[in-house]
Formats: sequence, C-alpha cells, structure tokens
Amino acid sequence: MRQVRFHYPSFDRPEVGTLRGEVIIAQGKEFSLDQVRLLAPCTPTKIICLGRNYAEHAKELGNEVPERPLFFFKPPSAVIGPGEEIVLPRSSRVDHEAELAVVIGRRCRNVRAKDAMDVILGYTCMNDVSNREAQGWEQNWVRAKGFDTSAPLGPVIVTTDEIEGPFHVMLRLNGEVKQDGSTRDLIFSIPEIIEEISSFMTLEPGDVIATGTPAGVGPLSFGDEVEVEIEGIGTLRNHVRQGDH
Repeated sequence: MRQVRFHYPSFDRPEVGTLRGEVIIAQGKEFSLDQVRLLAPCTPTKIICLGRNYAEHAKELGNEVPERPLFFFKPPSAVIGPGEEIVLPRSSRVDHEAELAVVIGRRCRNVRAKDAMDVILGYTCMNDVSNREAQGWEQNWVRAKGFDTSAPLGPVIVTTDEIEGPFHVMLRLNGEVKQDGSTRDLIFSIPEIIEEISSFMTLEPGDVIATGTPAGVGPLSFGDEVEVEIEGIGTLRNHVRQGDH
C-alpha cells in the first residue's frame, strides 16, 4: 500500500488515503493528484536520526565511525511535505542529506531486532537538512538539526507488505546527482536501530527514524531545487529560499 496525507479544498482537515497510480482513494471517493495538495505523509511525535551511519559519509566530514548508533532529534515542527519550501537559517553553510526514513506503525518498547519488522508501518524519503555552522560549535545539534523546515518528508509511505530493502538512495540538486548510495552500506541495520532506540524510549505510531545519509552531502543555496529519490518509494522535491533574517 502507498499511503498519503493530503489536503482537499472542501475538507476541514487533512485526510489520509491510498495512492493507486495517479488517484487517491479516501472516504470511499477518488481524488486525482492535481485536485489535492500532498502533505508530509505522517505526523510524528518525534524524529530520531542516525548520525554517521555510512562509513563514507563519516569519512567525508572527517569523523570516526561510531561504535554504537549515534542519535539526535528533530522536532515535529521541523517537518514539511513535498513541494514545500526549505527556508535557510542564517548560516555560512546549510547542507542536504538524503535519507531513508522508517515510519513506526504501532506503539512499542523493548523490541528485539528479530521482531523489528512487526512494528514498522513502512518507508518514506527524508532530507536531513543540516546547519553545518551551528553543528561545528554546538554539541547537542539542536540549532543545527532542529530548525523549521529542516525535515522534509514524503511523498508517500510505502508499507512493508509492498517493499523491502535494500534501498537505493539518491539526491539531485538542480538536476545533478550529488548523493548515490544504498542501505546495503548502513553500519547499523534497521532492526538493530529499532532494538537500540526502543530499549530506552517508547516509539509511537507515525514516529520517524531517519537511518543516515550516504556520502556526497553538500551546500544548499537560495533558488535550488533538491530531490531525494528512493527507488520503489518515489521522489521528494523541495525548493530552497532564504529566511527573513
């Protein structure tokens, strides 16, 4: 199943539907994609992100590979959907980071790695937009990773009954491929990540785990179009604008 959230002009609130080709099925009705505005496909209570989960990415930033999963948070307020604008904070450098995002399907705690697939709803695309200037001086990365619009998600959630890894993760900046990797190269696998997180934290339905980015990260500028594409899931496309500082 390919699940979407969308806004339709006559609806009071966002609706969840199933995407079949170019048609969304919701409330027993059909809506074409040109009738609606797609939103981020879930509303997480938290976004847990993996740092340095690809060896080549750790190397390109001059960092060691962590011995245990390195986690940081993005708040729900950082989420935007497909087609929405990434707003650059005041910084000398803000980078793109294409990632496979795992969406949790049910409330869970203390999940064993062998049972991890039972708690996953599906997968979507994410761009872990990162303020490198703040990351350089801030140990907990709150400003670096948590600013508004720093977590584009979408366009759909593809459920686990329809797709399984490994996943080909690619990012294009103004049409040029900048990142091209595979989750085959994850240092910590998705089951291992879920086991580790759920050992100390309750995961809720709709929560997002961003699994890390392959090598090739680079800066965003005003006017850029950035696309995260994951084979079998789709393309998350956002434009970039400068913030009002």
